[in-house]
Amino acid sequence: MTEIPSNIATVQAQASSARAKIRLKFTTAIVLSFCWAGFSLLLAERWTQDLSDLFGRPLALLIIYGIAIIPGFMNAFLVSSLIMDRRPTRAVIDKYPGITILVAAYNEQDSILSTLESIDKQEYPGPLQVVVIDDGSRDNTTALLAGVSYPWLTVLNLERNGGKANALNRGLELAQHDLVLTLDGDSFLYRNALCNLVGRFLSSPVDTGAIAGAVLVRNSRLNVVTRIQEWDYFHGIAAVKRVQSLYQGTLVAQGAFSLYRRDVLQEVGGWPDCVGEDIVITWAILRGGYRVDYCEDACSFTNVPERWGQFIRQRQRWSRGMIEAFKAHWPLLFKPRMSTLFIWWNLLFPYLDMAFTLAFLPGVILALFGIYWLAGPMTVIVLPLAMLVNYMMFLVQSRMFTGQGLKVRRNPLGFFIYALGYSTILQPACLLGYVSELFRTRKTWGTK
Repeated sequence: MTEIPSNIATVQAQASSARAKIRLKFTTAIVLSFCWAGFSLLLAERWTQDLSDLFGRPLALLIIYGIAIIPGFMNAFLVSSLIMDRRPTRAVIDKYPGITILVAAYNEQDSILSTLESIDKQEYPGPLQVVVIDDGSRDNTTALLAGVSYPWLTVLNLERNGGKANALNRGLELAQHDLVLTLDGDSFLYRNALCNLVGRFLSSPVDTGAIAGAVLVRNSRLNVVTRIQEWDYFHGIAAVKRVQSLYQGTLVAQGAFSLYRRDVLQEVGGWPDCVGEDIVITWAILRGGYRVDYCEDACSFTNVPERWGQFIRQRQRWSRGMIEAFKAHWPLLFKPRMSTLFIWWNLLFPYLDMAFTLAFLPGVILALFGIYWLAGPMTVIVLPLAMLVNYMMFLVQSRMFTGQGLKVRRNPLGFFIYALGYSTILQPACLLGYVSELFRTRKTWGTK
């Protein structure tokens, strides 16, 4: 394993002593969230009774908890945690260790060269090895890779497309360094991304097995579909990872841009052959007793789906990956650590997505005709807190952008649709993913 300089060891000791404060923050967030849930239940008493008269009390409680009480609890936890979150100190690095970057590429002719260019512009001050695994591409990717020459670049051409997990595992066999990064073939690294990510790893406790970088939208100006996703990556995904890392257990070190210890990757057997290889390997790392962190200022920009059909297939994939993670690593539900809370949250997602799709969306339609069985009380209980969550997400992300010399681009249309209508597409798409995994439909390496 990489030798830890003395100044970094000091920072790590300080991080260990701060765990008691983190546990206090966790307890505080839990208490505040239960208080909010209790307050919501009091407000919902009349609603519960009215709904019970229509559907019976068990179904009424399932509906109300699924579209109001549990989401309200989660939002309260996010808000209170973001308010208390303080990013840990990063040590000054005198000597950067060697890193291996694995780039699994399948039909990436439009972006692979700019991805390599962004790596070259990083000017990483330590030894660098980049392995591009061309996974049987059918476009011009192979020819483009043959025409470039970087001293740190190795290209591994696979004759047949075997999937992302297989490509990464083949690349891992060639890794020369103790730290291994994964980067998508259509990603573009922002300045200092590698130094920031490695610096965060070296400043983290010694039991850290992986660190997720910050993934943002590269093609956000293309159309309304990508504009909406810009807010999802900037707001929702980043904020959730930030809170999860505060409590020492980020649940997904995404394949698009993350760092791993090579010995930990080997210990868990590499990437599994499944749809959600990144979430499944992250849960394997957590199950092995390691921490998974998040580095909010190591930024990579990636292309997101440009059409709603592509977006729905992507989120179906992600949902299937979550179910795969539960199948492989269900004992995490009973592991005594703070991050276990988020595992239980994920267990509730199919129920919450079903409640939203089958109860809340029909309730909105009924409300248009003056029937407020479902939508009316829910908006009173949940929407104000959801607005506060969005504000807190924007605040913390804007500060990070300022620190990196980035500006939040004006995108009011995307935000309006993201805030008011995004879930009407997202949650039914996730529900389709759970059903697809239940019936074991065909799995492919398609949209990320």
